[in-house]
Amino acid sequence: MASSVTRKRFTADEYQRMGQVGILTEDDRVELIDGEIVAMTPIGTRHNASVARANRALVRTAGDDAIVLPEGSVRLDLFSEPQPDLVLLRPRADFYASQHAGPGDMLVVIEIADSSIRYDQDVKAPLYAGVGVPEYWLVDLNANVVWRYSLPDRDTYRSVEQFHRGQSIAPQLLPTCLIAVDDLLAE
Repeated sequence: MASSVTRKRFTADEYQRMGQVGILTEDDRVELIDGEIVAMTPIGTRHNASVARANRALVRTAGDDAIVLPEGSVRLDLFSEPQPDLVLLRPRADFYASQHAGPGDMLVVIEIADSSIRYDQDVKAPLYAGVGVPEYWLVDLNANVVWRYSLPDRDTYRSVEQFHRGQSIAPQLLPTCLIAVDDLLAE
């Protein structure tokens, strides 16, 4: 006799309430992906350094033209609230205090990956494309390359470009925010 298992998909509001009542804490490295609470990989020193360098470069270059959100939550839809490494957001006077940023607020989402590269390519890229995030950068620390995904179409990006050390990259929606690829790839 076969039995079926029913999974409970959590909404982003339920996920937030788990944090408010202490079921999930700031020390829990988790994010909500398609209704499931997913454990995130531990952050290594090179990953930390890459986030810090990229954050500094983006803040300096974007100035008041964008808000740089490092390692914060964004609300993609009813069932997904990931925590990308960096996001460039459209400026808002309240800095998104009244609600999480959504896909229409995002200029570019940046994930920095070493051990999570396959997850970021196979799960995160389609997730971001599926909700219309205009641009997604995947910083591959193992290959020393930055992948720019753009032109979202359903759950895929129609354009994928590679950027290497010595080159520069800027978000397509904020071309004045030009940063060196080396600032995304810590030594």
